[in-house]
Amino acid sequence: MRVTNKMIMNNASSNINSTKEIVNTRNKQMTSQKKIDRPSDDPVVAVRSLRLSTTLSQVTQYYSKNIPDASSWLDVTETSLINIRNLMTDCRTLAVKGSTDTYNAEDRSTMITQLEALQKQVFAEGNADYAKRTVFTGYRTNCNLVFTEDENETKYRINQTLTAETEMEEHRYYEGVTKVPTTTGGVKNPFLDPADPDYDPNIKINDMAQTNFYRMRLNYGDIESINKITIKDAKNNEMASFSYYSGAGVIDEDEIDDVYNRDPATEDLVELPASGGFNLISFEDETAWANTIITIGGAEVKAEGEKTVPDNGIIVIKETGDIIFGKDVAASLKNNNATVEVQYDKTGFKEGELRPEYYYNCQKRYDPNDVDKNIPYTKFNENGERIYFDIEYTVAANQTININTEACDVFTSDIQRDLAEMIDAVKRTISAHDKLDEITKMKDETQYASDEYQEYLASWYDAVKKECDYFEDNLQKLFKTELGKIDTYYATISLGITDLGCKKDSLKLTQKRVGDQQETVQGLQSTNDDLDLSQIIIDYTAAYTAYQASLTAAGKLGDSTLLNYL
Repeated sequence: MRVTNKMIMNNASSNINSTKEIVNTRNKQMTSQKKIDRPSDDPVVAVRSLRLSTTLSQVTQYYSKNIPDASSWLDVTETSLINIRNLMTDCRTLAVKGSTDTYNAEDRSTMITQLEALQKQVFAEGNADYAKRTVFTGYRTNCNLVFTEDENETKYRINQTLTAETEMEEHRYYEGVTKVPTTTGGVKNPFLDPADPDYDPNIKINDMAQTNFYRMRLNYGDIESINKITIKDAKNNEMASFSYYSGAGVIDEDEIDDVYNRDPATEDLVELPASGGFNLISFEDETAWANTIITIGGAEVKAEGEKTVPDNGIIVIKETGDIIFGKDVAASLKNNNATVEVQYDKTGFKEGELRPEYYYNCQKRYDPNDVDKNIPYTKFNENGERIYFDIEYTVAANQTININTEACDVFTSDIQRDLAEMIDAVKRTISAHDKLDEITKMKDETQYASDEYQEYLASWYDAVKKECDYFEDNLQKLFKTELGKIDTYYATISLGITDLGCKKDSLKLTQKRVGDQQETVQGLQSTNDDLDLSQIIIDYTAAYTAYQASLTAAGKLGDSTLLNYL
């Protein structure tokens, strides 16, 4: 085959371009230190690179964002629970001191201040948040657990279930609290003949008395109305049911089985309704309970001035949220391991009280007559099974962790109600001692210097001293009882902290594994995508040398002509 100079020059030009392209490729590789510049350079490397990049992006998301975020959430929750547990320790210390007889008036005043501060702080911790998201409210992270201010117009209809086995307890009630007079006539009045024109039946020396009854306690006091109470045995069979209409709220007509309340016009007591052999009535407060005559079947079963409960009766005190049982009712509920389902309305909540939606099925009621304007909250399904509001973080491929702790798992408003009862017990003791001090001062006043008034004051003193003794005894017994309750709360909170510790340990193991996985994927990606710099330099030098050689050879070919061979 005849080879011409033009063919040689064309081949030389082609070779120069080829070596130049190689030099350019090696130059790009040396600059980027990557094997390919575009997918078409090596499809296999490109596909593997995409897969490894996706995997690395996911692993980095888990390692750098999800896991630290979950860990921070758990840390905030744990810190809050530890603070609450420490507050429980402080409560227990006060309960131990209060259960002894070593407190003077100044100590009792200090105790009230401490208890009120603890009561406020316990649930302030419930509003703990992480990045403006509350940690104890399930997935409603934009809402607070407790009311942050008084909401006097806020109204809820709450459905609460109480269990006789765990929530029925014996409680002491007192009647006949003495009011100390401030005048000589008042001091003398109880000793006058009732026929005397100066006699005032409202001023008298009351004989202090204590009665013990079993009770269950609603988680809220100052209830507006009790709508319905249903008592069921352990097999969910209905033992008794009462529906209630107070005139203050409206419920469906088909829900009203009986109407019972004191007639607002005559103040006469309407006959108590009966269901399942039980009778039930509600009172606004303990004073109304004491001052009301109760009849069943036309027969009087409770006299005026007594805080008693008929054997087959149930008393509801709306002010305190107490449901008090007669002995026959209490025995029946215990024997049947009964539950008491209560639907009630409450209007007005104080700062620091728990929001009902995190504990019960309830409705926030904007208009009792327009159901569409009410907001329902569901905590339990129709079978009574709790609905969980978990927040789950994906911390690794196909692995999630529940990071949130719901408030109902670690503390309830029982803590706040117990602290309120402790405060009330101390206040009543202080009040009784103040009255005793007042009578002691009156004995030294000139207007009471006669033997006659000294005898009157001695009787007053004895009555108030009896009141002091009762309230001191109640304070000690109550605080002893609270010791056991506080220990239970402490144990529940500690269990929650332990559960958080387990989650944190699990998260640390996952973090280590994901960190190792991140390093492995990064290594694989580097092996797939990257070139060794020293090798790139060698390859570039070889390509450049070949390029220079091709240029030299082409130059020499250009100098040669046919005349060189003639």
